[in-house]
Amino acid sequence: MALFDKVKEQANQLAQKAQEAGKAGQAKVQDAQSKRKADGILRQLGAAYYAQRSGTAGSDNNAEIDRLIGELKTYEAEHGPIGGADDDAPSSSASDAAPTSSAAEAPKDADTPEGGFKL
Repeated sequence: MALFDKVKEQANQLAQKAQEAGKAGQAKVQDAQSKRKADGILRQLGAAYYAQRSGTAGSDNNAEIDRLIGELKTYEAEHGPIGGADDDAPSSSASDAAPTSSAAEAPKDADTPEGGFKL
């Protein structure tokens, strides 16, 4: 019976871990969906603002801008500030940085043509 109890305990542990992983995955999906919604609202707000500034806005454009800002404030109240550090915004990394040495810094030989290529 001891073997059966061990197998049963391991199965319970695996089921619990699978349930936790499922909850974590669901949370990530919901987070991605809410970010997509905020991106859509921001895009609409940008389009409304552009229409206003370019003189092509309709008569209800100010009301539309106010509505979109209200939606964004509601989003921020539920999910935190838009554009925070945990968003998927691109960040600079070592691969984005300029190389430390370049052809312009390297000493030029008399027979090296412009551009640093030797023939």
